[in-house]
Amino acid sequence: MFLLSRVQKTKKPLLITRFGKPVAEIVPVPPVPESDWIGSMKGSMEIPGDLVLPACEEGDWEVLRD
Repeated sequence: MFLLSRVQKTKKPLLITRFGKPVAEIVPVPPVPESDWIGSMKGSMEIPGDLVLPACEEGDWEVLRD
């Protein structure tokens, strides 16, 4: 756990070796602005049609047939 804390604190990657050969690298996560995530996808999607209406007519529903 000490190594993870070190990477988090220094913001520098840490190379893990085994017998002197690199096997893994721990890299810090880039900072994410906390207030910018709301609305960040605005304008990037399109909703075709009406999401409230059923996909088919009620007469086609087997459960409603007598």
